[in-house]
Amino acid sequence: MNPLRAALADLHRALRDPPDEVMLEIGAGGEILMARMRLVVAIFLLLLPIVNYFDGGPIYETLVAFTGIGLVLILSQVWLSLARHRRRHRWLPFVSATFDVSLVSLVLWLLALDAPAAGLNSMVAWSCYSLAIVATVLRNDTRVTLLAGSLAVLQFTALSVWFLNFSDAPHVSPTYGTVEAGTQVQRALLLVAFTVVSGVIVFRMQRLVALSGTDGLTGIPNRTYLRHRVPRLVEEARTDGRTLCLALVDLDHFKRVNDELGHLAGDRALRHVVDALRLQLTRSEPIMRIGGEEFVIVLHQPLGQAWERLDMLRRRLQATPFRHEPEAPPRTLTVSMGLACCPQDATDVSGLMRIADERLRGAKQAGRNRVMARDTP
Repeated sequence: MNPLRAALADLHRALRDPPDEVMLEIGAGGEILMARMRLVVAIFLLLLPIVNYFDGGPIYETLVAFTGIGLVLILSQVWLSLARHRRRHRWLPFVSATFDVSLVSLVLWLLALDAPAAGLNSMVAWSCYSLAIVATVLRNDTRVTLLAGSLAVLQFTALSVWFLNFSDAPHVSPTYGTVEAGTQVQRALLLVAFTVVSGVIVFRMQRLVALSGTDGLTGIPNRTYLRHRVPRLVEEARTDGRTLCLALVDLDHFKRVNDELGHLAGDRALRHVVDALRLQLTRSEPIMRIGGEEFVIVLHQPLGQAWERLDMLRRRLQATPFRHEPEAPPRTLTVSMGLACCPQDATDVSGLMRIADERLRGAKQAGRNRVMARDTP
């Protein structure tokens, strides 16, 4: 496969498989960083109209530049405030990326109203398109990158077509040269190239995060999900006044399985447990492996309902026979679980994990193969 087809295939897979929750959580931090960078870049860009003015540039161009930068400074404060909000706004990256691209188009349009060559041939203003596209990499979402790139291509193409075909003003300037259709097509193609390259970079980042955040044996999220995503779930539940339960799950007598059947059978036993549990869990009930034979399940239910749900999972697993080899006799696998809820038991992940671990130990001391949701006396 040639490089272009490979890049397009990567973009297609990125759109087909949107980023997971960990990637979006990291992207939320990138949105805050982007909002701060936008302010810094806007302050730096204030030098451009100043240099243009003292270099003898037209007053109109200087005023247009100050207008665009002023809008960046004002709305960047809005984006920064929204990005810092405890509840993550999933629409914010799309809106802020649209703003970045559309602002560049607005500046080009205002310049072209006075002189088409100034708007269509200004490399300084046009280059801001590439900045807006590349900056979307910080959002860690290929969909945002493709949105920004598509808007840049469409808006710049529309501006070029309009002023080349419907404007009576001269298309020649001693400063910016002659506006030619071929040049505008080349610039539009460059924007497509910026978009493809940026999109592939984001896709590769998504793959790396997915690999680092996925347990290689079972294919479910690992401790990375617990560290990056679950705290946000707990915070959202606490803010909204909802109950969130965290269950610590441990496979009973796992060492015995390894000793009697071998480590390969132990790996198969872990995959069997995950498959049996995941089959009963919904998309909003993530399960993650945090080490060895220990797992964590998150449930958005009150304590009583969460206990019933987990006990049903426990019984389903017990009723699902495990064979480490096709001809081997079936073996029963069971799990013990410790359950803790927010906000009744704790209001952060570390507190929930500590209490769930204590109750898990209580479940094992009481004979294993049970769900413990209360502290043992």
